Amino acid sequence: MTNNEDIFKKVTAHCKEYGFVFQSSEIYDGLAATYDYGPFGSELKNNIKDYWWKSMVNLNDNIVGIDSAIFMHPSVWKASGHVDAFNDPLIDNKDSKKRYRADNLIEDYIQKINSKIEKDCIKAEKKYGDNFNRQEFLSTNKRIIERQKKIDKIENKITLFLKENDLPSIKNLIEELDIKCPISGTCNWTDVRQFNLMFKTEVGANQDTSSDLFLRPETAQGIFVNYLNVQKTTRLKLPFGVAQIGKAFRNEIIARQFIFRMREFEQMEMQFFVKPGKEMIWYDYWKKSRMLWHKSLGMGEENYRFHDHENLAHYANAATDIEFNFPFGFKELEGIHSRTNFDLKAHQEKSGRKINFFDAEEQESYVPYVIETSIGLDRLFLAVLCHSYKEEKLDNNETRVVLKIPAFLAPIKVAVLPLTKKDGLPEKAKEILGELKLLYNCKYEEKDSIGKRYRRQDAIGTPFCVTIDHQTLNDNSITLRDRDSMEQKRIQIEDLNLIISKKTSYINVVKAIEE
Repeated sequence: MTNNEDIFKKVTAHCKEYGFVFQSSEIYDGLAATYDYGPFGSELKNNIKDYWWKSMVNLNDNIVGIDSAIFMHPSVWKASGHVDAFNDPLIDNKDSKKRYRADNLIEDYIQKINSKIEKDCIKAEKKYGDNFNRQEFLSTNKRIIERQKKIDKIENKITLFLKENDLPSIKNLIEELDIKCPISGTCNWTDVRQFNLMFKTEVGANQDTSSDLFLRPETAQGIFVNYLNVQKTTRLKLPFGVAQIGKAFRNEIIARQFIFRMREFEQMEMQFFVKPGKEMIWYDYWKKSRMLWHKSLGMGEENYRFHDHENLAHYANAATDIEFNFPFGFKELEGIHSRTNFDLKAHQEKSGRKINFFDAEEQESYVPYVIETSIGLDRLFLAVLCHSYKEEKLDNNETRVVLKIPAFLAPIKVAVLPLTKKDGLPEKAKEILGELKLLYNCKYEEKDSIGKRYRRQDAIGTPFCVTIDHQTLNDNSITLRDRDSMEQKRIQIEDLNLIISKKTSYINVVKAIEE
């Protein structure tokens, strides 16, 4: 097991132990690829959503929000192309009986080559120290050049095969690369087949009169079918955007990597409507803007990168992913697509309703083009936890486990802890708690030693601990402990709010983005 794999296993175990994420229906042995968010997980998730919503909707005069229904008329999914073409290329190993996405097997193979390149870079950096030039090393080292050529060759092939839906060639590529099943260790593969990813259900009083419905596989269509309603009621002129946070459902055959890929997940997305011909200007704008937003979380600029798509979806003329460096490698966090006018035009044709925008300045009518930004909320949640999880050696040779979650996203902002359960300290602590909980999500604890309570708060990522002792009763001062530095300082109760708000408010974070 590599160190990164070890970290990921520890993060998943930590999530369950401290009430962030639970297996769904666990008392019945669980349901694969579905998870419940616990007390601290739901708080963290809501904080992420709140930060995205305020950044996207509240700070942009030309972006509004909606909340569309999960169930929509079946014609929506026929017009969007999901009924006929929303599928994944899957392959089975005959020995292990396990099923895999064929393109993911190839992506994992490429990732292994990238890992070898990264190891060579780390070795070279240790050898040459400050004189090490990464870009020069990547462009001149013969072994790395050969490996990069191999990657490029494989990527060009799989891009072409996926574009042409050439399933036999995808299987041949897997066999050519000698890709083995992680379980059986064999290359005994079936043919590659396409599997539709939509969940189908029925609505009606009885089976004879029921109608087919789908659980939505994406939230975007709810925005597109409401385009006219939003434009007419808000009277917004192009360019403008519509944002939404909502659940989507996909019949993932091979869900994996904890909450990274699930059958029920949540998306935070915005569809930005623009004049045809202006779409690439806005595409570049949103690429830059969304990357700045991710970097504002303070999880290291080196952990983000763009991955431009060569194999474009049928509705797009440009696409890129913002990828994050998870313990299992760089993976997609947010997708940015120039969707052209495909969706609106398809719904216009299918519904018979005109979805044109009349441009008063140009005195012309046209179907707008669309720029999409879409984040997997659960993936972002996982990224925050993976980056935040730390094991630190202390001076007394003990180890503390701490979640250094960005303070403005932390589930609990401050813990109020009476030093003992007597002498009026709990009463004073609850008095302070009563004031703080009007402003912040707080937690009160009086069980166990103060050291153990500090450790528990570290483990859930609480930025501040307020300790009330006998001196508090005399001079209204408390001990304020900082999670990251573990520094403890004596301050007056009246100064608490200013200190806590300065660190836990996202106002300063937002201002930094705008600047």
